[in-house]
Amino acid sequence: MTGPEIAGPEVVGQEAAGTEIAVSPAIDADDRERLLSGTHHDPHAVLGAHPVSGGVAFRAYRPHARAVTVVSGALRAELHDDGDGFFSGLLPLAEVPVYRLLVTYDATVHETEDAYRFLPALGELDLHLIGEGRHEQLWQVLGARVLTHQGVTGTRFSVWAPNALGVRVAGGFNFWDAAGFPMRSLGSSGVWELFVPGIGEGELYKYEITRPDGTRTLRADPLARRTEVPPATSSIVDASHHEWGDTDWMAHRGDTPVHEAPFSVYEVHLASWRPGLTYRQLAEQLPAYVRELGFTHVELMPVAEHPFGGSWGYQVTGFYAPTARLGTPDDFKYLVDRLHQAGIGVLMDWVPAHFPRDEWALAEFDGRPLYEHHDPLRAAHPDWGTLEFDFGRREVRNFLVANAVYWCEEFHIDGLRVDAVASMLYLDYSREAGQWSPNRFGGRENLDAVAFLQEMNATVYRRCPGVVTVAEESTAWDGVTRPTHHKGPSGFGGLGFGLKWNMGWMHDSLEYMSHEPVHRAYHHHEMTFSMVYAYSENYVLPISHDEVVHGKRSLVSKMPGDWWQQRANHRAYLGFMWAHPGKQLLFMGQEFAQGAEWSEAHGPDWWLLDPAYGAAADHRGVRDLVRDLNGLYRTTPALWQRDTDPAGFQWVTGDEADDNVLAFLRLDAEGDPLLAVFNLSPVVRHDYRLGVPEDVPSWREVLNTDAAGYGGGDVTNPDGAKSEPQPWHGRAASVRLTLPPLAAVWLRPA
Repeated sequence: MTGPEIAGPEVVGQEAAGTEIAVSPAIDADDRERLLSGTHHDPHAVLGAHPVSGGVAFRAYRPHARAVTVVSGALRAELHDDGDGFFSGLLPLAEVPVYRLLVTYDATVHETEDAYRFLPALGELDLHLIGEGRHEQLWQVLGARVLTHQGVTGTRFSVWAPNALGVRVAGGFNFWDAAGFPMRSLGSSGVWELFVPGIGEGELYKYEITRPDGTRTLRADPLARRTEVPPATSSIVDASHHEWGDTDWMAHRGDTPVHEAPFSVYEVHLASWRPGLTYRQLAEQLPAYVRELGFTHVELMPVAEHPFGGSWGYQVTGFYAPTARLGTPDDFKYLVDRLHQAGIGVLMDWVPAHFPRDEWALAEFDGRPLYEHHDPLRAAHPDWGTLEFDFGRREVRNFLVANAVYWCEEFHIDGLRVDAVASMLYLDYSREAGQWSPNRFGGRENLDAVAFLQEMNATVYRRCPGVVTVAEESTAWDGVTRPTHHKGPSGFGGLGFGLKWNMGWMHDSLEYMSHEPVHRAYHHHEMTFSMVYAYSENYVLPISHDEVVHGKRSLVSKMPGDWWQQRANHRAYLGFMWAHPGKQLLFMGQEFAQGAEWSEAHGPDWWLLDPAYGAAADHRGVRDLVRDLNGLYRTTPALWQRDTDPAGFQWVTGDEADDNVLAFLRLDAEGDPLLAVFNLSPVVRHDYRLGVPEDVPSWREVLNTDAAGYGGGDVTNPDGAKSEPQPWHGRAASVRLTLPPLAAVWLRPA
């Protein structure tokens, strides 16, 4: 390029100013020291191009450069080397031009835009909302975002670090030397920002933060939307190119409220369902498998990035990034898209209760407690060695609320199963006396966590029609699924969840089933007690991963007796679970009676279904039962339409403890019934009389878990049962049935 050559600021001053005294363009000692030490809060005020007396001062900080030249049209001006990587020059210009920098290193010359000529790429409204803790699309303003700014394409980096003395960006694009890329602090918001031109998707980066004590720490981006594959920890600049094909699903998923719709969930640990498969490979297999078995939804664990696979995704470091172990964020979108196109809803495990202490992640992010509570006793999670979020800090609450919205809006997630809610709700959770302080009313409730959960639920339901939130909450907290604006007896508004895991039902019923039948008479209440509180919340009946690990044994292995009896108990239990009021959730491997505990290292024992395996028929029979349970469930409104309405359930008999028998009716909105009968003893009970509604003249058997095709003894009622005018169980009519051993029988009006 040709043009005037300007050798130094003193020449420029004489030419431009005449009698006017020109200023020195060099950076003063104080700014210079702050830039060198990484503690400058406003590098744009001194670097870049600035009108000054005598022209325009150009200043650049390019460590390791041998020369820096300003290029603007025909102008080509080499700046003075001020030492330590600083370059400056005063050009006789009336206004700041559009310019580029030509940076010479030992072995290369690099032409680039100057990052310090750009205005902030964040607006005042965004900063105001961040300050208020109300930015519901926080991921669009914080993190790394590829965009065109002032006509130039690059990446805007922005991070919340209010305690930092300075923040700089390090990455592959600057050979992980952050010195020349200081960010500016945007007022009192605590947000630091830098637009780096020419940087695009795929670049690795972290933030170098100078802490209040002057030391530095290199941190992954809390709002990174993509990460390296663990154990590597860098964030990656990402831009989505996925084109969704689930328009019809998204338009209609909210047509029927979830608690009035069929909802049976297959829980999947993605990394081990078929070990080695990527998101895109899973998309070719998982939707077909789940659809064949008839589940309405899958629940995926883990999704958000986590450093240790053995945590199953419950110690998250990348709250905005799908785990890179299985592919890119767009690959994960492809999996969700394919599930939706197969008619399958997608829930994901979401973990806002705590985060790990990894020194490159959120813990003391900017040198002081930031995401965690400032009180060490409140911050330390007593069970998992992790840190609890400070739910009372508005920016932290915003980080989490926006994260819930993010997964639903950006990834079309249909539901969030919120982990460890009880640990959030109670100040004394797993803490001894003296290890916790009561709230301002003297109680043990964590008022900040309550307010956060209410805000999260209200925001998600307002912004994302058709999405359901599900609480894994193990106590009797009042109003988990009550609307937030309705106060209960405790004086609290509801938490606003759509559904709640019924941990009481799970514990009681599994305890009953683990007993030898001869002892079950003494534990009969464990199968019936759940109906005392069945309508206190909107419930999901969970047999999750937590119940089939750490010595708890798989579902079939919890059952007593020999292999035949274990399978019979397993099948009967599934029949009970699908008939009981509430939605269903079953963890992978339990649908075909895997005998071994689940291990994330190798996943389900698919070989049990191999026709070459001698006992494959036993396992295939259980899987066929699950398929038929789901098929009948979907087509029988009595089993789901009034799950939260006591009028949808009637006991036939709940006190036949000596017989190990119980029976009940499920009723749909029109009053059409399904009769569910359970014989949990190992003997056939002939001509067993049960009271039934007198307006049903005859019944036909629609499911029998003892059927030969499921691996049972084929003790069935092929001719159904005719109603007789003999009063029984407080009803005017009754039927006589043959009850197979260790089995569930469903009947509908013939």
